[in-house]
Amino acid sequence: MGYGGAVGLSTGGSGGGGPGASVAARKAEGGDLARRGDAEGAWRRMGLHGLKQTAKQQTECVAASFGGVREFLQQSGCTSMDRVLFTVGDDAGNSAVIAVAWVGFSSRGDARKFQDLMDASGTGDVTPLGGGMVGLADIAFSGDNYGSDRDRTTVTVAEAEVAAGYVTPEVLDALAEVAAQLPR
Repeated sequence: MGYGGAVGLSTGGSGGGGPGASVAARKAEGGDLARRGDAEGAWRRMGLHGLKQTAKQQTECVAASFGGVREFLQQSGCTSMDRVLFTVGDDAGNSAVIAVAWVGFSSRGDARKFQDLMDASGTGDVTPLGGGMVGLADIAFSGDNYGSDRDRTTVTVAEAEVAAGYVTPEVLDALAEVAAQLPR
């Protein structure tokens, strides 16, 4: 079902996925590009283009977290945390903001436990960078559109929300899952 040109047409849409490519197909192709570090190519595969991006911001792990995630980080510690915000959109003015955080640990076991905690709903979160850094009002990230990935001792978590216009929940979730595959 289409949405009148809005980002997230479940079939067709603009971008490198090709006419008729489903969101799932575009997500798979975008994920391949993201794993290679090609964020702009990944967004294009999703039928979008990058609008703005912050520089990676290093931060102290406990200070940039809350809830059970903060408690876990206080107990186990982490070796590093970098965060970034992306805004992506289409030519019709529809856009999304994507928050990505890379959290490093001293062991694979701690990384796995952290990912398990992050993947569970209601356990806290890494605090995303503020929307003002990309020219937006602050965005309330709900955790509904979420993705995570683990590479040895680094866990990548990503969330996506609508910035302007309309973006389907399916596309928001796919954007977060693709962004979680970006290497540090």
